Amino acid sequence: MTDDVSPIVWMSDDAIGNPVLQLSTEDNVGVALRSLKPGENLNGLTVEKAVPKGHKVALAPIASGDRVKKYAQTIGVARDAIALGEHIHTHNLDFQNNDAAHEFCSDIHNVSINSTDVFQGFKRGDGRVGTRNFIAVLSSVNCSATAVHHIVNSITDEILQAYPNVDGIAAFTHGTGCGMATQGEGWDNLQRVLAGYATHPNIGGVLFVGLGCEASQIQSTLSEHALSRGPLLCTMNVQTSGGHKKTVEQGHQHLLAMLPEVNKISRESCSASSLMLALQCGGSDAWSGITANPALGYAADLLVKQGGTAVLAETPEIYGAEHLLTRRAVNTDVANHLMERIEWWQAYVERNNGSLDNNPSPGNKLGGLTTILEKSLGAVAKGGTSPLTGVFKYAQAVDCKGFVFMDSPGYDPASVTGQVAGGCNLVSFTTGRGSTFGCKPAPSLKIATNTEMYSQLEDDMDINAGTIVSEGDSVATVGQQIYDKLLRVASGEKTLSEQHGLGDNEFVPWQIGATM
Repeated sequence: MTDDVSPIVWMSDDAIGNPVLQLSTEDNVGVALRSLKPGENLNGLTVEKAVPKGHKVALAPIASGDRVKKYAQTIGVARDAIALGEHIHTHNLDFQNNDAAHEFCSDIHNVSINSTDVFQGFKRGDGRVGTRNFIAVLSSVNCSATAVHHIVNSITDEILQAYPNVDGIAAFTHGTGCGMATQGEGWDNLQRVLAGYATHPNIGGVLFVGLGCEASQIQSTLSEHALSRGPLLCTMNVQTSGGHKKTVEQGHQHLLAMLPEVNKISRESCSASSLMLALQCGGSDAWSGITANPALGYAADLLVKQGGTAVLAETPEIYGAEHLLTRRAVNTDVANHLMERIEWWQAYVERNNGSLDNNPSPGNKLGGLTTILEKSLGAVAKGGTSPLTGVFKYAQAVDCKGFVFMDSPGYDPASVTGQVAGGCNLVSFTTGRGSTFGCKPAPSLKIATNTEMYSQLEDDMDINAGTIVSEGDSVATVGQQIYDKLLRVASGEKTLSEQHGLGDNEFVPWQIGATM
């Protein structure tokens, strides 16, 4: 976020020891750093009723209908008059559609690229670089999903031990591929995802498995995306292979033939400019926009300065903060493209009788987030301060460097699936409530927003950004820790989610349209 949006008041000496955190001098709410008891007097502020840790407390009287501000931005309006010291949450704060002015290209600064950092990666023939070296077995349709899993399971750990440069064989199955229109947004999403995974830099070999009669024909995917069969891209389907058992046997043989070829590539020194980082948050809480997301934004800026790419997503979770991104757009085309996606989502939820304020989730609200405007203002901090150089459709190949945005749902597995299909070879995932998300083929770094949750789920959290509040660490210090860890992970260091074997069930292409 820019300085006028989120002045770091809590970094000042006079904020130390204060149980209420004011994020901007323009804010009329503060965040409780601990549970506040009724009747407590805090520097002249008397707490009216109990305020849970992480929730908001009024720092001034707020009249009914007046704007409630956090991060120097509107997060809603007061349903009734709110007294000084009163708890502010779903009982007295109403959502209103974002009405912030959308300035275009007004907050751009030059980024000096100095690509000196390196990592140990897998160089591919097309010039891209992988952080992992998987073989992917992809189903074209749900009807072949079980066959895919049986094929993958036929390659035992004993077999894989002979191929040390292969990180594993991953099954990518899904719940669609038939009973759908063969044109339109839903079809395009699925085809881009399948092609994106088939050509991903973290994947050295691909086996497509279909049923045979589905709408999503393998040949259509190959033709539409100019993919060619070969030793490292094989296809088959159950109907022409002679049934399930024979499909599994033939698939097993395809993988045995691929393994020696995929194993031939080994890690070598590569520029950090080859890294494409997915910026993701899930199970967010009130600390997300204060600790982990700004620290991740700092790390994203470091990567951009190395010539790399950082990909923000989850369009419903930037709603209410998109005006901060249009200011950073490098040109009006980029800004307009972002606004087109916002308008698409407004129409999408309306025709499905929903509201963008259906998000935050119940868990988000327990953690202190009240409206989507508040959640989005914290979420957009993951994007750092770099100029916005591009806006991409879901699962579209990202073909420009710097900080970019990809349209996606806020549902984490579907969103990350799109980012990975677009080329992300690393995933960074902040969480406040404690998501244990993992991802294949791109390793997922988990970043805790608060020390309490980190201590509870230490086996799942790679980085504790909660020290920004609990220990007084700076955003820059934790951001550098995240960036350094990402380079090590890119070089082969396993994340905790990888160590636990997560990532096999998080392949979720975004489904749009009728199931017929």
